[in-house]
Amino acid sequence: MAGLTLTAAAATLAYASAVERTLYQLREETVPILPPGAAPLRVLHLSDIHMVPGQKSKADWLHSLASLNPDLVVNTGDNLSSKKAVGPLLEALEPLLKVPGVFVPGSNDYYAPVFKNPLRYFAGPSIPPKKSKAQDLPWADMFSAFGAAGWVDLTNRSQSVGFGNLRIDFTGVDDPHLDRDRYAPYPPGSSTSADAPHIRVAVAHSPYQRVLDYFTAGGADLMLAGHTHGGQVCIPGYGALVSNCDLPTWRARGLTQWDSDGRTVPLNVSAGIGTSRFAPVRFACKPEAVLLTLTPRTAR
Repeated sequence: MAGLTLTAAAATLAYASAVERTLYQLREETVPILPPGAAPLRVLHLSDIHMVPGQKSKADWLHSLASLNPDLVVNTGDNLSSKKAVGPLLEALEPLLKVPGVFVPGSNDYYAPVFKNPLRYFAGPSIPPKKSKAQDLPWADMFSAFGAAGWVDLTNRSQSVGFGNLRIDFTGVDDPHLDRDRYAPYPPGSSTSADAPHIRVAVAHSPYQRVLDYFTAGGADLMLAGHTHGGQVCIPGYGALVSNCDLPTWRARGLTQWDSDGRTVPLNVSAGIGTSRFAPVRFACKPEAVLLTLTPRTAR
């Protein structure tokens, strides 16, 4: 019996490391938040790519996402997992960098991942890495390349972007997992800007509750985050065991509604595309990108 159990465990680990972590999928959601009469807007949400050189299947799949013809790309961080990853990352994203985009960083844009005991995650959120030149990643090169392509850096700042007759007011924060988040209110605009068709979108890497609460209080119509990896190793029929932050595990992946300050705001948490190179497994939690189709609100 013990031999059968060990064999089953070995088979599960082999599947999780060699198969499921490369079964890239697209999750599609419809979010009715646009002003009445607005044209639908296709938003591609990317998160937790964790690129290292040599990941051809991941690069090819990312490259293929341009065929979805998104109107906007939102990147919620943790793009890197190696000091040599910026070039492969930019090659994989090359066609998407031609699409309007916004981004915020995660801790694994700043610092390379380090080995951790997987059981440590059950004790609470992982401890952010200490500053070390040996662990520093070339985040500035990545930021520069994203900016040169026209993607808007939302690191503790806000900015408005026009899409036809619609204005999207964005706010974003540096990684809350590193306690670097500093909320920037939405751009005030002109005295009549509130009357023009617009929505407010908030972006963070780690969906800590304090961040979701101040985004909601600030007037967000939609919130986007990653970080959780959807739990990464889940129990079929139950879901995530950990979220690596204070977000309830049942919210670790998917589109849910966040209630705070008397308001209810759609929250999309991506299960992410990659994994730390020290934990290259996924089980019952396939890697994903998310295509959100924003549509007009239902008339009341």
